[in-house]
Amino acid sequence: MKRSQDQVDVSVIVPCYNTERFLDQALVSAEQNDSCNLEIIVLNDGSTDDSLAIMRKHEARDRRIRVIDKPNQGYGATVNRGIKEARGTYVAILEPDDWVKPGMYDELYAYATSFEQLPDIVKSPYWRVWMPTTKHERLLHCSYYRRTNPPHQPFTLSECPRIVQHHPSIWSALYLRDFLNRVPIRMREVPGAGWVDNPFLFETMTQAHSIVYLDKPFYCYREDLPGSSSAERVLALSIERWNDMADIVERVCPDDEGIRRALTVIGFRYAGEAIGRGALESDELRPMMARMFARMDEQTILSLENVSPQLRRLAFDLSGRDVPRISGLGYAKGLAAEFAYSIETNGVGFAIVRTGVYLERRKRQDKEAQSYVQS
Repeated sequence: MKRSQDQVDVSVIVPCYNTERFLDQALVSAEQNDSCNLEIIVLNDGSTDDSLAIMRKHEARDRRIRVIDKPNQGYGATVNRGIKEARGTYVAILEPDDWVKPGMYDELYAYATSFEQLPDIVKSPYWRVWMPTTKHERLLHCSYYRRTNPPHQPFTLSECPRIVQHHPSIWSALYLRDFLNRVPIRMREVPGAGWVDNPFLFETMTQAHSIVYLDKPFYCYREDLPGSSSAERVLALSIERWNDMADIVERVCPDDEGIRRALTVIGFRYAGEAIGRGALESDELRPMMARMFARMDEQTILSLENVSPQLRRLAFDLSGRDVPRISGLGYAKGLAAEFAYSIETNGVGFAIVRTGVYLERRKRQDKEAQSYVQS
């Protein structure tokens, strides 16, 4: 593919608010791409720490970096401003408290251009930074590594819906800018972070005509950092965002069983976390979960053997349906398969630790669910 020297291949959008601790590492990692024509748009969203000074230092020494200093508007509005300013064929998002392996954007762009027509989305797995900023920190494979197996490349979400049922990870991808503008797709603009990556994931994935997947992780995601939106989110917000995703599915692909199944898996994950933190005792959260479960198809709920029987019975009970008998055999097989996958991808030690933590958390959730149904 011929291109002029001033053509931008990839625009990396870095939305920043008070992230001075990690920002230098994030920007250095993005700079370590040299085969594609890159621009790095760093947006200061009204930071009150030294983030802006760090951005300016990078801008002064690397001509590919452009800093935009603006009042605080929140994550969604800041990313949208970055998309508006972008000149690249593709757009990527880099969180300022994460980093990427050298050559991420070079390789994903090269993969995109290996196809006859440029795909709407180029997706990859990511590295989980486990126990970040501690002496135990290590990189682990994410939960869809080696599990995303599209029948061909490019593909649509209908042909490989599993790709959306795990962490949204919107930053481990490239998005064709023309695609985002043509639909059009932008992030929801709410105060703070607002967990707006979830509906953005479903808007892009459900409406893309061509997706390609490269099963190689580059992006390093620091999970559960103190103060991050994922660590401190309001439980009601996750259920609200699930409904946003359900609205998108009903608008774009209401009859697609695979996509609806993936969405149902996500809903049970959010519900399980909320239940483990006392949601069934909340007069606000309990009705929200009831409405979410009511939007789920009964046969899909029954078929989810990766969800405990107690949680599935709770879904029937809260949504006002007859509570069926559900065998735990399939669930036990699912746990065994998950343990085997953890060993294969991240080693025996982590698999044992992860399974122990999971089972303890699930035990609390199931106890709450079973107690509520029996009452």
